[in-house]
Amino acid sequence: MKLNEISDNEGATHYKKRLGRGIGSGLGKTSGKGVKGQKARSGVAIKGFEGGQMPTHRRLPKRGFNNIFRLDYNEISVSAVQAAIDAGVLGANVTVTVEVLVAAGLIRRVKDGVRLLGGGEITSAVTFEIAGASAPAAAAVEKAGGKIVTLAKKKAPAETPVD
Repeated sequence: MKLNEISDNEGATHYKKRLGRGIGSGLGKTSGKGVKGQKARSGVAIKGFEGGQMPTHRRLPKRGFNNIFRLDYNEISVSAVQAAIDAGVLGANVTVTVEVLVAAGLIRRVKDGVRLLGGGEITSAVTFEIAGASAPAAAAVEKAGGKIVTLAKKKAPAETPVD
């Protein structure tokens, strides 16, 4: 191999379009921008503009709101906990908390707590210390001989400034 034989791979270089260089180039005269007007100029920003008509985003009514006190829970099913116990990832006599579930890999990160949902069955008598549980989940755990301890809500209201 010689230095004068070295070249880029095929398609590695993209050459800039040469605009306004004659009719034969296909991008001459107006440079592919059509004819006159606002959009043929530079610096155009008319995203929601509809020619003076009231734009759609202003014609439609506003709807809903964001509740700033809403809590975001991790959700886990009863069957997922039982599968982890059967696989040996969780101990049958361990109190199941958020930290235990993260260590076992059943949830990825701690949010505002864990809610137990009742999809499936559980056969082990397990104690849960979690934020909440659905009625079918609570019934399944109690039927198996376990219990659910509900923890207090994690988020506190914002501090008021002291004068």
